Amino acid sequence: MTDQVDHLQPGAESGAEALVRPPLVRPASVVSTATGFVGIGATVALLALFIGSDLALNAQVLILLVALIASMALWSILVDRVHRNPSTGLDFSAPRPLSETLATTKVKLAGLYATWAVIALLYFSFRTYRDADYNLYFGVLLGLGPVILTAAIVYVFYVDRYMRDPHDTLWHAGQWVLGRDGTDPEMLREHARSWTIKGFFLALMFAGTPGQLTFVTDVSLANILANPADAALWAIELMFLFDVSYALIGYVVTSRLLDAHIRSSNPYASAWVYALICYPPFLVMGTWGPLSYRGELSWVGWFAGNNTALALWGAGLVLLSAFYAWATVIFGLRFSNLTHRGILTNGPFRYFKHPAYLTKNIFWWLVFMPFLSVDGPVEVVRNCVLLLGVNFIYFMRARSEEWHLMEDPDYRAYSAWIAENGVLPRLRRAILGPAKPPSPGLE
Repeated sequence: MTDQVDHLQPGAESGAEALVRPPLVRPASVVSTATGFVGIGATVALLALFIGSDLALNAQVLILLVALIASMALWSILVDRVHRNPSTGLDFSAPRPLSETLATTKVKLAGLYATWAVIALLYFSFRTYRDADYNLYFGVLLGLGPVILTAAIVYVFYVDRYMRDPHDTLWHAGQWVLGRDGTDPEMLREHARSWTIKGFFLALMFAGTPGQLTFVTDVSLANILANPADAALWAIELMFLFDVSYALIGYVVTSRLLDAHIRSSNPYASAWVYALICYPPFLVMGTWGPLSYRGELSWVGWFAGNNTALALWGAGLVLLSAFYAWATVIFGLRFSNLTHRGILTNGPFRYFKHPAYLTKNIFWWLVFMPFLSVDGPVEVVRNCVLLLGVNFIYFMRARSEEWHLMEDPDYRAYSAWIAENGVLPRLRRAILGPAKPPSPGLE
């Protein structure tokens, strides 16, 4: 189930040029709009139960996680039938011979278990994972360890049975672990990058979810309704909960059966640098980071005592955070940094190439208001320069992501379409007028 594709005329062409080139078409999105909203329905229903509940926080997180995955997975399979997509690499009409499947499955399991062992060693070695925020994550891994190890055998065998080409990155990793010839170095690098991304961000998002859920559920509705600032702050935290929870399940669910597998990981070192410095423990814009742009007062402090200003400013921030959350929700089951898991062209991506980055950076300017300071103009300039530095990081993060995604013809088609039909190009044409066609005979 996908959105209907638009057929829009390019706005900056002359009549003659429009006859030469057919209208640009917005490619269909790999995820239906309904998928993410099915998960929202499950989340809202659970939050209504969690607020004021005595249920343990860890139990709430796990129930929320299971409900989100189950609701969207069922919709994806039963309604969208994503398991039938050619991009899964699966052909259920032509199962491979049992003997061949068993042979490749054994190799893949060797690669998978070896990969998990390396990740477990890194978790054990790095001090950052000794923080209490990671207790739930490691508790789940240890508690479900035997189930995960056993389920992996069934899953790998079943998927491998229907793969058109079973020699994927996991197979090459297994071949390398077993010391066999025929491994492709690039496939090994792809495998290493993909699992590094998953291991790092899965732990990080799992660690952040309990605290975010507490912000939303441990609340007095009476206090929220009585104070416009508190109401806005609660709504913003709710949007952030959608963001982190959908990001979390994106790293949990990387399955071919859901067409949510990693097609490729970003091979550019600069892309990794720009992404990782936006997250702990590499965060450069945190309180003690070199790009800490926060002043003494945020918007709540500046507008204190003026309920009208608080309500209006807060409403704007809620809208920005909602748009930002929508940019994650629309991914459904396949959100992930530094990877290509299919091209999205619906939801907020119908209007902007990088809706989350755009709204997030505007949000920071309006929340922390670095252009105002109680310490005078020097501090104003300093804070603004630092936040501009953060904006530049996100600009380069977007550019480096595009270097990777441009390898996909669907993204190139989407990029061309939105360059003419996105909000910013339309706004530019409205202000500056349509681009003038080149003069005949003049190159």
